[in-house]
Amino acid sequence: MDPQNNSGQPMGNPPQSSDHNLVLGVLAYLGPLSIVSYMMGKDDFTKFHAKQGIVLFGLEVIVWILASMMYSIWMLINVLNLATLILSIIGIVNVIQGHRKELPIIGGLTGSFGLK
Repeated sequence: MDPQNNSGQPMGNPPQSSDHNLVLGVLAYLGPLSIVSYMMGKDDFTKFHAKQGIVLFGLEVIVWILASMMYSIWMLINVLNLATLILSIIGIVNVIQGHRKELPIIGGLTGSFGLK
């Protein structure tokens, strides 16, 4: 007899598909791999994190372009690079914990780009 939790669902090892979703969720916050995660993700959890990862990657590209054009603001560029790194880490932690939380600043922008 399998032990059950309060909702009546059997406890035990999660299905293999959740491992796949976990990997795709983590990939969503690793720069251009967010596109791979978006294309391969089939469930809402993976798509949610992939959309945030794509917006975050777009922000990183904008920062890189600014950095190549305006070396005089290198301190601001470093702060923006640090911010994108921190947002990526927050996103990865959310995926590992199974949370579907919007990232600060980035989370509100995902609906603006029409990613479905």
